[in-house]
This record gives sequence, structure tokens and C-alpha cells, in this order.
Amino acid sequence: MGGRGIGCLGAVLVLALGAGGFEAWRLTGRDEGGPEKTAASYFAAWSNGDLSKMRGLVSDPPADFASWHRSLTTGLSVMSVALTPQPVVRTGSDGARADFTVTRNLAGHGDWTFRSTLVLAKHGHRWRVRWTPGTLYPGLKELPTSWRLTAVHQPPAAFVAANGRPLPDGGSLDPYVSALDDAYGDTGDDETEDDTAWAVEVQQGNAPPQRLKVLGGHPTKRIRTTLDLRVQNAAERAVAASPSGKAAAIVAIRPSTGEILAVADRLGGRGAFVSSYPPGSTFKVVTAAALISKGLSPSSSADCPAVVVTAQRTIRNHEGSSVGNASLTDAFAQSCNTTFARLAVDRLGPGGLADAAKSYGFGAPVLTGAGGSYKDFPDVKPGADLAESAIGQGRVQATPLLMATVAAAVADGTWRPPRLLPASMLEPGDVRPPAPHDVPSADALRGMMRSVVTNGTAASAGLPAGTAGKTGTAEYDNSGASHAWFIGFKGDLAFSVFVLEGDSGPKVAAPLAATFLRSL
Repeated sequence: MGGRGIGCLGAVLVLALGAGGFEAWRLTGRDEGGPEKTAASYFAAWSNGDLSKMRGLVSDPPADFASWHRSLTTGLSVMSVALTPQPVVRTGSDGARADFTVTRNLAGHGDWTFRSTLVLAKHGHRWRVRWTPGTLYPGLKELPTSWRLTAVHQPPAAFVAANGRPLPDGGSLDPYVSALDDAYGDTGDDETEDDTAWAVEVQQGNAPPQRLKVLGGHPTKRIRTTLDLRVQNAAERAVAASPSGKAAAIVAIRPSTGEILAVADRLGGRGAFVSSYPPGSTFKVVTAAALISKGLSPSSSADCPAVVVTAQRTIRNHEGSSVGNASLTDAFAQSCNTTFARLAVDRLGPGGLADAAKSYGFGAPVLTGAGGSYKDFPDVKPGADLAESAIGQGRVQATPLLMATVAAAVADGTWRPPRLLPASMLEPGDVRPPAPHDVPSADALRGMMRSVVTNGTAASAGLPAGTAGKTGTAEYDNSGASHAWFIGFKGDLAFSVFVLEGDSGPKVAAPLAATFLRSL
């Protein structure tokens, strides 16, 4: 739901640490009304080290607002900062954002660059900053946070794109490249002397410190990853356009090989690989595969009432929609919860659903090169537990990476373990990923996923011709709040789009997928 640029805070804004130890920068450009004025005032206050004024421009600021800023500056010994802001963009009548890139020089150890977003919202007649810790660094949560620079061993290696060109620096790939470096950065070249480097680390709450960036060192060997710069850049542009500054992730895979082509991740750290969420209706791909393997066909009759009671559990369709006497394809295209919950209870049983889920990668060991984890498919019980699981709710959990492999398996007919490095480099040791294997019902599912885009829940998302997919709106608490999903494929490109707290798969995640595909 991005809008056009309204104004710009300036070109490159150079920051230095003033006597009080605060970051400062000089503003240039227009100071227009609306969100532009608030953003400019906020940045101007920051430039003067006026945390009190900054706090006054924030809606519902936390009591420890100033501490968040001081902790980062002090913990990393920030010497100077350069900021490159993007134009303020409207995200609706009451929302706007100002994306910006920050480069901090850390005590002479090097420059740390990353992107962040200043989110603004209208409160009454005034625009205010909707500040979260993610404004300082994407993915930070409301937890006690400490920053530090740590001297680390830096193997003499550099990870590059599949075509040999450098990977983008300062984006959401950084945690993944750091993980590759930890696991595969030692080239074994005894003639090359290793250099000391410095790692930017953050610790939140009682969690282990997380490494975000490694500075310094002199890598000498170029190791090619599977990443495609064209796909990566398109994915980065799309997640940057996530509505209202919602954290989002896109994972793209080549179905014919399992190669990971792009990871654009604003969930924080390696969230797209390690953080699990209810997949919602995207899981109906797996449920449909199980039903077809049990004898149903895409044209089989499948009633879709607005509400159904199955196994003493009341299941409702989103927004009370109904299709009536429909085919299985119709029910899939319109994402009928009532259809798939009832059919799972009547025709599948827990074993049938679990077998299909495992075939599509649930619970499989993950060996991407940069880590990752899939939760085991839950031990689903007959009845209400089965009904909820069949529609991707209850105890079913999936990462954005896993759901991308589900889409890739449908596209190719074969599930393949996803990887960021050449298969010859991956040495699993005691843990090995499953071998590539055929998945059930892929031929039928390809047509059913095309119907979602041509005349189903994603028909109005603006997806380019030839796209097939499945929307998902996944409730994550009792209030009905939802994450937004869309998984799909087009040619030899499969992907998952996830928007944290995005509310609607059809209205939020599917249009974001369209932005991604059209950027290609």
C-alpha cells in the first residue's frame, strides 16, 4: 500500500558525536507540513541531541526512550554517523514512513551500514512518530537490550552472489552472511594470515548475543552463494514497501534445484529461517495434497458454508464468506476453512495430514549453509485439533523458508532441501537433510493454485500473468490479530511472502508479492 513520495528530508546527512555524546546531523531540503514536518522536526531534534524533544514527537513513548539511544551509541563506541534518507511516503490517509540508511563509524573499527524506517501516524490533527525499538535496528523487541563490539577471528573469505559480484552490504542479508562466515569462512589456506575483525553484537533479554555484522579483516577467497542479485534486489524493494512499516520477509527459491535466490528479511536477525509462525491458509496446500492422495480430485464436490461444526469445533470462514455447493478447486481458491476442516476430519485423520506435511518438508533437518530450523509437525489428535491443523492454525508452525519450499515443491513436483551454497560445500556431518523426493498431488495443486490468482482470493492483488499461489491469514492470538502470508511460483521461481501482524493475506501479502514479481 505504498504511495508516491511526498517530500525528502535531504540528501546525505552527515552525523558526528557532539560533546554530550549524542548523534547529530544537519538537515537540508524542504520542511513541509504533515508527516514531512514531523519527520524533519524529529531528525532536527536528534541532530541537537535533544532526546526530550524527540520523545515529545513520539506517540506513546516508552519510559526508557532515551536509554535505547544511549545504549547503542555507548555500547558500540559510535564516533560518527552518516544518514541517507528517502522521501517521506504516504501509506494511507493516517500513515506515512521515511526510510533511511544509517552508516555508523564504530571507534575506528569500520563502518556499519543498515536500513531502517521512521514510521509516522496521524493522531487527531497532529502527525507523530510511531516509535519502536525497530526504528534503531529492524527486529528489535521491547526487551532489555545491550550492544557491544567484540574482537573475532575473521577467516580470509568473502561470500559473493552466484554471478561472482559482491552481495549488497548493510541490508537484511548481513546476518545470513555472518552465519555463512561462521560456518564456512575458514578456507583452510594456511598461507593466508587471518586478521582480527570486529563483530557488532546485540543481546536482548536472556537470549544469546546475536551477531549482526563483522567489520574489518581482509578476505581473500571469494565463495559463491546461490543468491541472484536481480531477485535479491527485487525482494528488498518489496519488503521496504511493506504497508505501515510492518516487518516483512520474502524468501525466493529455484524449484528445479533448491537454490535460495533471495532472502529479504526485516523480521530481525535470521527470522525468515528460524522464526516460526502459524501458516494459516497457506497450509491448505498440504491439506489439499493429502485429500487428493486419498481419492479426491480438484473437481470433487466440496461444500463451503460460512460456518460448520466438525468434531465439536465451530469453524468459520474469514469475514463470513461462503461459496455453497463448490468443487474442491473452488473451495481452495476461496480459502474455505469450513471445507478443509470438515474434509480433514471426515477423510484424512491425523496420520494422513502428518504424512503429507512431512513429505512437504515439515520437521526436516535444515542445512542451508546459514542455519535454520523447522519445527516438527505436531502430534495432531483426532477431532478439533485435526480440524484446526488442517487450516494452518492450532499448533502448526512454519518459517517463511519452509513455506517457500512448499511452493517450490508444488512447482517442480519434487521437494528439495533449500541451500545458500553449492551442494558440494555442504558437509552435514551427523545431520543430513532428506534427499529430494516426489511430493503427492503436485500436478493437481498447480492448477488449483493458479485458480487462486485468476478467480480466487488473490485475483485483485495485481499479480502478473502466469503466477500461481495461495493466500493465508493466520490468527496468532485470541483477539483475532493475524499475520499475512502469500506463497506461490512463476516459472522456475518459487517464493513466500510473510508480513508480521499484516492482518490479511489477500489484502497485504499478495499485493506485496505482486510488487516483488513486477520488480523483476
